[in-house]
Parts: sequence; C-alpha cells; structure tokens
Amino acid sequence: MPFEITEELVRFLIDQNKKQSEQISELTAQVEALTQKIAELTEKNNKNSNNSSKPPSSDGLKKDISKKRSLREKTGKKQGGQPGHKGNRLEIEGKPDQSRSLAPSKCKLCPNWEKCQGKACPGEKRYLVDYEIKRIVTEYISLKLTCPMDNTNLKGEFPEDIKGEIQYGKNIAALLVALNTVGAVSTDRVKEIAGSILGLPISKATIIKMVSRCANKVQNFLAIIKERIINAWEAYFDETGSRVEGKTRWVHCAVTSEYTYLFYHPKRGKAAMDEMGVLPFFKGIAHHDCWKPYFRFTEMDHAVCCAHLLRELNGIIENHPDQEWASSFRRLLLNMKKTKEGSMINSENAANHCYHKRYLNQYDDILNAACEMNPVPEKTPGKRGRQNKGKIRSLIDRLIANKAAVCLFFTNFKVDFDNNQAERDIRIVKIKTKVSGCFRSEEGIKEYLAVMSYIGTAKKHGKNAFQAILNAFKGNTSYALEY
Repeated sequence: MPFEITEELVRFLIDQNKKQSEQISELTAQVEALTQKIAELTEKNNKNSNNSSKPPSSDGLKKDISKKRSLREKTGKKQGGQPGHKGNRLEIEGKPDQSRSLAPSKCKLCPNWEKCQGKACPGEKRYLVDYEIKRIVTEYISLKLTCPMDNTNLKGEFPEDIKGEIQYGKNIAALLVALNTVGAVSTDRVKEIAGSILGLPISKATIIKMVSRCANKVQNFLAIIKERIINAWEAYFDETGSRVEGKTRWVHCAVTSEYTYLFYHPKRGKAAMDEMGVLPFFKGIAHHDCWKPYFRFTEMDHAVCCAHLLRELNGIIENHPDQEWASSFRRLLLNMKKTKEGSMINSENAANHCYHKRYLNQYDDILNAACEMNPVPEKTPGKRGRQNKGKIRSLIDRLIANKAAVCLFFTNFKVDFDNNQAERDIRIVKIKTKVSGCFRSEEGIKEYLAVMSYIGTAKKHGKNAFQAILNAFKGNTSYALEY
C-alpha cells in the first residue's frame, strides 16, 4: 500500500523538526558553556606562582613547579656567589672573652714541658662562638630615712620602668617580641619556648602586652619613615591579603631600599591607599603591579612590575598555545631587559636610539596583532553593565594603555625591571599567616605591622633585629636609622 503524505503528517513533521532544532540549539549552547567552564577550570587548576600572581606558598610540594619557578634565563654561570659578591660570614669583633692554649698531646706528660712551655709560640687559631643563657635577677631596694633638716620621711625612687613588685626585663621582652614578630612564632609557641628554655612562667597576655608596648614605642618613628618615603625619588608599593577576625583583610606596603612602611586596612583599593597617606603625596617613580587603583594617582611616574607581566604571559602561553603574541611579547620584554643590562655594563645611561625605536615599534606591532586575534566580543542585547572582554583581551588593553609604565625600566635605566623590593618586604605577612595562623584582632595586626616596619627599616640599615627592639624599649628608636 503506498505511503500517503497528508497535510496532518506534514504539520507533524514540521513541528517535530522545529522542536528538535530548538533542542539542538539548547544542547549546543550547553556544550559551549560547559566547554568554556572546563577551559576556565583547567586554566585555574594549572595556575601556580610561575604563571600567575599566586604566591609560591600556594604551590605546595610539587617538584615540577618548583623547578621552573624562576623567571630568569640561564646565564651559564656557576651556582653560588659570583666574583665580587660580599657574602655573609661570622666575624670576630674585639678580643675573645676567653682564650685557651693547646699543647701538643705528646708534651702533656713530658717532664721537660715546663722548660719548653716558655719557648712555644702561637700557631693556628680557631674560634668558637657561643651564647650563654643565664637568668639574672636584680633587686632594687628603696632606702628609707628621716631628713635631719626638716624631719620629713624620705625614700629612694625606683627607676621609671620598674613599676611592679616582680617584672620581666627589657632583654626578655625584646627576645620574646623578636620571636613573635621576626620569627613569626605564635603566642602559644613563644609561651612554650619561654617556659621550657628560659624557665619563665610567662602568660600569653604578657607576651601580647610586650608586643603592644614595642608598637607604641615606635609610633613616632613610623611617622619619620613615612615622611622619608613620601620624599624619596622612587618607592615600591604592593598589597597582600591576610585573615583577621576570620575575614580577608589587606596589608599595604610602601618601601624603598632604606625604609619599610606596612599598613593595615579592611579594603584593598584606593580608599586604603588614601588612608595610608603615602601615594596621595608621593611625586617620584612608583613601582607596582597593574592593579588599577594605583593609576588613579596622577602626580607621579608609574613603573609596572614586568615580572608580574611575565607570569601572566606564561599562563597564556601554557593554557592558550594559539595565542602566539604572548610568546612574542615575553621575548620582547626579556630582550629589552638584556639590552639594558648590556648597556649598563658598558657604563651607558640610556639605550641606543636604534634599539629604543625598534623595541617600542615591536611593542605596538605585537599588541596590534593581539587585538586582531582577540576582538572585543559584541555586547549581548538587553544585558546591563560592561561587556566581559575576558582575561586575555583585558591584559592586552592594559598593556596598550600603560605602555609608558611598562617600558619605563628601559627608557629610564634607574628604574628596576620588577617590584621585588616591595614583594620581599611584604612577604613576612604571608609567612606570619602561614606559620601562626590568622590575626585575632585588628589591633593585633596593626601592632605587628608597626613593629615589622621598624625592624624592616633597621635591617636595611644593617641593624640586628633583637638589638633594634631592645633599643626601642629603651626609647632609642633612632638607633634603627644609624649606619
């Protein structure tokens, strides 16, 4: 029997085709969305300190990551200190506290040793450096007497810092504060060390008060270093998160090669930078990453950290091999750095004009090609807000907008390639958080940062951290600025 195509059958098939087309469109959209999600999760999972702004502490124990963490190119030089490197070595200052002469073992039982002893001359010398932990108790006795002149009762005055019947001295306070701040040891562990090693039944509250006392002693000092950073010709800025009262809060830093200033604020952006009070008045060259709020300060020259850019470019190269411009731009930055270093070795203050023109033209050409490869997506009709350009196009636009800041290290040889000075100074916050856990109060982290700003500055002036803290307790914070 022949198959009859009726009008009803046609309408049914058309309806079925329409439903299937709609279903295919929905499934295709879901596949595209899931594919995009998988790509984003894969990229997120592949992020590490080598290809993003994640800290090295987040890499864990993955050896493959640690091996390629450094962004430096191989130079062919041997490992270790290079010729001319000053290095660190234990030195003997002044005369030894005690000296021991060592006779040959053969002579010890010889009957002629007394005759030979006077003829022996010093030979090779070796030194043993050690510390003796000794408890010292000082008793202060207030003497009473009656004045024969006017019959008034008199008594001796205690020193200003001797307020309690029994209290801890400045050396103990300086040591425990150093352990809690520089050593990043938690209050619980400091208490345990004080009890088990020093034999001091000290409480956690007392340790916290010692840190607080030290922080109060250095407040005037912080105002001095803050003013000196503002007046410096260049400074380095950075920010990092920490946990305070169970919430993510921010530590900002403004530093130079001589001064360190750390500041706490609940926020990360411009409001925190304004309250910190350095960037609004700074007129020199500001080194920082590409965090947008920094560029809202227009009274200074900006220098972008190219090490941050290299990490971002590494992430694109690893996760998006088709983005060939990223490899080209990475190679351009490294070539500019190499050319600058070669020029400086030859005592040149600026790059050759040909190199200058060639590299800046390459900068534009690479990013023009990157824009063609990554056009701005059209805005979805009816969708409010800015169109999401994606991370790659956002990086490209940042590089175009901040060309002068990215290239400043090459156009001005006094400017560093990276922002490592700020990253080194602020890293102690991450170490403290990792070792001791979160800060339990805003007051606690503010006091910690005050002490670390003082110690960081003291270390840059060649001072021992313990001695710097001890001098702070004695009211001599200017010690930290002495060379």
